[in-house]
Amino acid sequence: MKRILFAALIASVLFTSCNPEDKFAITATQVGPLTKDTQVNELKTLFENDSVVDQNSGLSEELNVNAIEIYEKGGTQLLSLMPVKEGNPKTIKTVQIFDARYTTEEGINLNSTYKDLTDAYEISRTETLISSIVIFVDDINAYFTIDRDELPGELRFNMDTKVTKAEIPNDAKIKYFMIGW
Repeated sequence: MKRILFAALIASVLFTSCNPEDKFAITATQVGPLTKDTQVNELKTLFENDSVVDQNSGLSEELNVNAIEIYEKGGTQLLSLMPVKEGNPKTIKTVQIFDARYTTEEGINLNSTYKDLTDAYEISRTETLISSIVIFVDDINAYFTIDRDELPGELRFNMDTKVTKAEIPNDAKIKYFMIGW
């Protein structure tokens, strides 16, 4: 009887830890299998069924200008990772999400709108750039970019105007989704 209970316990642990949805979960401390403590040399193991493209070699490694890109075997880009510039072992500093399957616990992903974002999280601050608006959500260490093309005409073309949270249309689409540790 004890063996049956032990076997059932092991099976349930295996099934819950292998949940395919976890592969695409985003929290304040993780993006899929990645955490802020993930070392660059672990990436090929973590993404063993995907392609890891590390362009950091030679001069580009010294300058740290190239990201590490993660692709599915079919060629779809999943993530772009920027390692920390200093320190050994190298860890991940920033993760850019390219695949809409990566979703926060509140359901936010690349297909979300500004309204979805404000309904799910408190906006910490916004910054107005030349071609976009960056929206920071400190609760999940994330920032989202909305293209200026999503804004009303007077805000879209006046580069000197600082765009406030209230001026961003609810239906504005997220262009970029990044996590920074």
